[in-house]
Amino acid sequence: MKKALFLLLDEFADWEIAHLSSIINSSDEWVTKRVSILNKVTSIGGMTLLPDSQISNETHDFDVLILIGGNKWNIEDKTLLNFIEQTFELEKPVGAICGAVDYLAKNGLLNNYKHTGNSIYLWNELKNYKNADGFVETQAIIDGNLVTANGTGELEFTEEVLRLINFDTPINIEKKIFMIKNGFYEYCKKYGNPYI
Repeated sequence: MKKALFLLLDEFADWEIAHLSSIINSSDEWVTKRVSILNKVTSIGGMTLLPDSQISNETHDFDVLILIGGNKWNIEDKTLLNFIEQTFELEKPVGAICGAVDYLAKNGLLNNYKHTGNSIYLWNELKNYKNADGFVETQAIIDGNLVTANGTGELEFTEEVLRLINFDTPINIEKKIFMIKNGFYEYCKKYGNPYI
């Protein structure tokens, strides 16, 4: 069984996790797990969630680490940073969106990747960020084992993470995202009714 680890901080962005976690969790080959540095987190939308475990209790026996954005990524926490740094050192697949990408920039973890984010001007004063030439103005991008996305790119993020982890065939991933973006009837016009 493959495992997707969703790392959530307090005031996480609910909409950035919704499609990706539900698609992955619908597969018999995957399991999702929520982790945090806290025993309880509340989303920006006011939903309270009890993580399955704290990051300090986790090993790196997962197949992808998803860093969901939110308002609390301007954080200093050694356990969190060590866990994420070790994930990069092990070259595990990582997806980061919104504020989580800011965190990676702040800690120098984007320096070897093409990447995107909310806006590069936010990182001008970050002493560990040294890859402005690697910044791409797009909703989401894959480079190697990393997917990054800006805070309005949750659907593109979902698609690119699914591609990164080879969740399904490229055409099936494209179809899933097309239906979410365009709705059932437009899907039927393009691909036919999936329920007939």
